[in-house]
Amino acid sequence: MTESRSLPVPPGRDGERVDVALAALLGFSRTQAAEIADAGGVQLDGRPASRSDRVRADAWLEVTWQPRRAAQVEPIPVADLRVVHDDDDLVVVEKPVGVAAHPSVGWEGPTVVGALAAAGFRIATSGPAERAGIVHRLDAGTSGLMVVAKSEGAYRELKRQFHDREVEKVYHAVVQGHPDPFSGTIDAPIGRHPGSAWKFAVVAGGKPSVTHYDTLEAFPAATLLEIHLETGRTHQIRVHMAAQRHPCVGDAMYGADPRLSERLGLERQWLHAMRLAFRHPATGEWSAHESVYPADLQYALDVLRAS
Repeated sequence: MTESRSLPVPPGRDGERVDVALAALLGFSRTQAAEIADAGGVQLDGRPASRSDRVRADAWLEVTWQPRRAAQVEPIPVADLRVVHDDDDLVVVEKPVGVAAHPSVGWEGPTVVGALAAAGFRIATSGPAERAGIVHRLDAGTSGLMVVAKSEGAYRELKRQFHDREVEKVYHAVVQGHPDPFSGTIDAPIGRHPGSAWKFAVVAGGKPSVTHYDTLEAFPAATLLEIHLETGRTHQIRVHMAAQRHPCVGDAMYGADPRLSERLGLERQWLHAMRLAFRHPATGEWSAHESVYPADLQYALDVLRAS
């Protein structure tokens, strides 16, 4: 069933791109707003508008779109998803590569939500069923620790801690080359890549993004880093390191050298969520969890150490 809305452009949106204004005014994601414009579903003062056109204050905006089908949770077992901690309020898991945090349109692979459902975990939280209990995410191509809320109280409190930057998130990454300085902070705003619907980039006007890094070990062609995230933007580590010309090894999307990836046997970015710590939502006690490298990342590291 087709839906439509007609409304004037508020003065505060004057000069914005169509997809940006549409996302803000109607609550779409930026990607969905761009798709609607690409399909011819946006008119400004009776004329078709593309995603990159600029809106004018008081212009009449007409939008027509097909509602997206809600993603469904399928209980798909994930054999190598390891439960690190489990209690009445939350479960901490070690997410393997190739598993998304939750179902989404276009993703047909396994998910953390589906794996927990298949294992008999009961999640009782508000929000869309397909995102039940999810308070933060890891990319499908990134492995490591995730916490999932099981109760409504835990969901609210963990969401607050992530929002207020009270959670300790530590990653290990192998990046190409040798960052200079060896330890430092990258403070650069991140937003949608201007030339891609799927990538992100350091852009003026992006969301504030802060990444702290320290060198753990250096190799002839790469460096093992420990990374502390102050913020949690999509692809943050991958974008920030690529912007420094040190992309994560194996990260083809952000410019990694395919020859090095092949030599190390990598089919994804060398990036792993190593440590996750927060205050337990029920007890208030500090709850810290540690991970180990999965086999593919350990193999690549062994190759680098032997070179």
